[in-house]
Amino acid sequence: MDTLKLENQLCFPLYACSKEVVKKYHPLLKKIDLTYTQYITMMVLWEQKDMNVKSLGEKLYLDSGTLTPLLKKLEKKGYIRRTRNTKDERNLIISITNKGEELKKACENIPKQIGGCIPLSKEESITLYQLLYKLLLNDKKEGKKNV
Repeated sequence: MDTLKLENQLCFPLYACSKEVVKKYHPLLKKIDLTYTQYITMMVLWEQKDMNVKSLGEKLYLDSGTLTPLLKKLEKKGYIRRTRNTKDERNLIISITNKGEELKKACENIPKQIGGCIPLSKEESITLYQLLYKLLLNDKKEGKKNV
């Protein structure tokens, strides 16, 4: 087996599928003026209500260089509030606003619409989900070692 052939790389179909799935979100999110990364950030905040930037980054697998401009844009749109922790000024807390909570209603049908675009059975979707999280959690456990 030639290890440098694209067809022999596990990373390539993961990358290409991820890109294609995110592309399916684009027209749905464009209607509500969100990017995919802003959307997944809001999903976490709809659940958590508030959290520090470090925890948010860990949850989303995003670094602060990606999160900072994204959070500034969400704040400018009125969906979140960024405040410094009074006990530790270095700790930035992200909180969802009422307007951010209201946005959730506009997003409620997105998962169903995307699910209709993915040609997998329910069982296949569950298996894929479990395998992908197995990779992610292993990566976290091993300190993000290169494979």
